[in-house]
Amino acid sequence: MKRKIKKYLFDIKVSIDSIFDYLGDKRDFFDYQQNKLLRRAVEREIEIIGEATHRILKLDDTILIENARQIVDTRNWVIHGYDKVDDVVVWGIISNHLPKLRKEIEKLLET
Repeated sequence: MKRKIKKYLFDIKVSIDSIFDYLGDKRDFFDYQQNKLLRRAVEREIEIIGEATHRILKLDDTILIENARQIVDTRNWVIHGYDKVDDVVVWGIISNHLPKLRKEIEKLLET
């Protein structure tokens, strides 16, 4: 695997870990929704995850990241549709998709 791809995979992992660090162990949706700084920090990390995924696909589209296209599309939605970002959707991504993506990225980093 190319060194640049590993770097982008590492960036994704760091951003996922950062999101979970920001949220802490409590992970309460209503706290998240009330904290603009936290929401913006999470949104920024989602942007980084999407951009890194996009760059990986440009370098090697055979790298298997499940839902890669949706990850890039989510990044675009957060950046370009900033006024339409739905906290419930972002929370669903955090709760349902990021744990699985983290495992997937960790496996890719091991290769």
